[in-house]
Amino acid sequence: MPGTGSGPGAQIGGLTEVSYSTNTANALIHLYRAEVGKMTAYRQRLDMTTNWSVVTTAGLASFALGDVNNSHATFLFAMFMNYFFLRLEARRFRTFEIAHHRVRIMERFFYPAMLGDRVDPGWHQLLLAELSKPRSPMSRADALGWRLNRNYLWIYSAVLLAWLAKLDLGQPKGWMLEFPDALSLADIGSFPGWLVFSGVTIFYVHLIALAIRAARTYPLEEG
Repeated sequence: MPGTGSGPGAQIGGLTEVSYSTNTANALIHLYRAEVGKMTAYRQRLDMTTNWSVVTTAGLASFALGDVNNSHATFLFAMFMNYFFLRLEARRFRTFEIAHHRVRIMERFFYPAMLGDRVDPGWHQLLLAELSKPRSPMSRADALGWRLNRNYLWIYSAVLLAWLAKLDLGQPKGWMLEFPDALSLADIGSFPGWLVFSGVTIFYVHLIALAIRAARTYPLEEG
């Protein structure tokens, strides 16, 4: 367990000269600052991607709802663009988590040791493994799920509601929706409405499944 180990580098009352040389301590401090700087940069890039998604969705929705003659397929394009932004953001999020993982390792082991706490002396091997072979602590599916839970499910919900509203607004006043005739509202050229509805349904089920299966706990915090 972190914080309960013992060894030459974790003596009661503080560190010994053997534990961390000045060069070693300075190197770890500079590494910490560099990784925090990387996290800050990628945090901004994550926000930027979300902003792109919101602005694109708002622009396409304004265009589609601004004129009754504009096709409802605009919202299908918005779904596609948001998925592109989601995958891009998930990739950035995995890179962000690489730096986050290193920062958390040092926060849980190096700085407590510097302050005189007893830590597991083998924590260096964990950091060395992360430096020698950088890897994200989460899978692509988990990254997609995390970003969906935090931002994109709300965006996709708005797109879906706006799409349904567009389908309804395009019909004569007083027209009653009846199944299965209502499916024809989603016709796009030679593509029948039932096929379009089926594709959208499968796509949204896929998004919900990604959001549900995403890990809820950051890997380093387990245990």
